[in-house]
Amino acid sequence: MTNFVAIEKGLGPGGRIAVVRFDRGDGINALSPEAMRQLTQAARGFEDDADTSVVVLSGAPNAFSAGFDLKDPEGRSRKSMDIGALRRHLKLGPRLAQAWQDMEQITIAAIEGFCIGGGVALAVALDFRIMSRAAHIRIPEIGLGMNMSWQSVPRLLHLMGPARTKQAVILADQPISAEEAHAWRLVEEVTEPGSAFDAAMTLAAKFASQPPISAAMTKLTINRLTHALDNLASHMDVDQFALASMTEDHREGVAAFLERRKPRFRGR
Repeated sequence: MTNFVAIEKGLGPGGRIAVVRFDRGDGINALSPEAMRQLTQAARGFEDDADTSVVVLSGAPNAFSAGFDLKDPEGRSRKSMDIGALRRHLKLGPRLAQAWQDMEQITIAAIEGFCIGGGVALAVALDFRIMSRAAHIRIPEIGLGMNMSWQSVPRLLHLMGPARTKQAVILADQPISAEEAHAWRLVEEVTEPGSAFDAAMTLAAKFASQPPISAAMTKLTINRLTHALDNLASHMDVDQFALASMTEDHREGVAAFLERRKPRFRGR
């Protein structure tokens, strides 16, 4: 099994910063099912880590993540799954995002290059996002005949409000520049190209200097208040995704993506 995730601990003030690097070494850094499992395990590995106060998540130098890997054999096998197996498999993404949101440590995403689809879903599950000026964000799920899943819509809504969330999610072909993402409150800081990680470490050092227990309890309180109704609002998004994946529009959207052409949707 190839290891896509590397973890380094003991950095920064008091050794209280950890870095999780996700890099498949393929230039696009797509989220295959195995990559999602490894990133989920990485987040859960900090559950009993009292020595780490802040975790910085970085992608590849030119790609935070291209989102779900539509070409991965395990992912493509969804087409032949029965509804029960499909629902179980579709829980990989929500489980990944929830694992990162539930971490007691402050979490910061350092975004270089592109951040697309599932990459966005992962990034908005973290506490902060720092983005290179040369990077962009895109949420293509609607354009592929799917819905934005992984319980990401409530997270986007908390950050941007309803109008910008509709604009970002429904206008699937619209890339969101770093400047737009900052203006829309989707990211907290924009840096020069190649500097997102350094800026994330600078912010991490500020948080790592605070009392760890008080910081963790305060984060928990803020998250519980912010996300109190998220499960209620998005409890059906896995089933919506499963239903959407059975439509002709979804098959057409994926085929058009793989064939590099404009899709022809028919509402069925």
